[in-house]
Amino acid sequence: MNCEYQIKGNTLRIFIPKELDHHISDSLREEADLLTETYFIRKIIFDFSRTDWMDSSGIGVILGRYKKMKFSGGTVSAVHLNERMQNIFKMSGLEALMEEEGR
Repeated sequence: MNCEYQIKGNTLRIFIPKELDHHISDSLREEADLLTETYFIRKIIFDFSRTDWMDSSGIGVILGRYKKMKFSGGTVSAVHLNERMQNIFKMSGLEALMEEEGR
């Protein structure tokens, strides 16, 4: 299952699937960048409500979107992190970079 996307105004919500690995990360990167540019997105929300696992390529794609948003004055946040995903965010340093908007 690939990611699902929802746009409201200038906010893009990305629903991350159960596992975020290098196969899904490539398409997520391309689609998120295209949507961000096409719809002048100022905020990206990564929704982890369905996610149990993420590898380093998933961390990289999230970090890349964070850098792009920061460069353009936008923001990135994460929502619905389960305990495992919270640990991955802590260990990778993502926790310090972005807001967590719910559990």
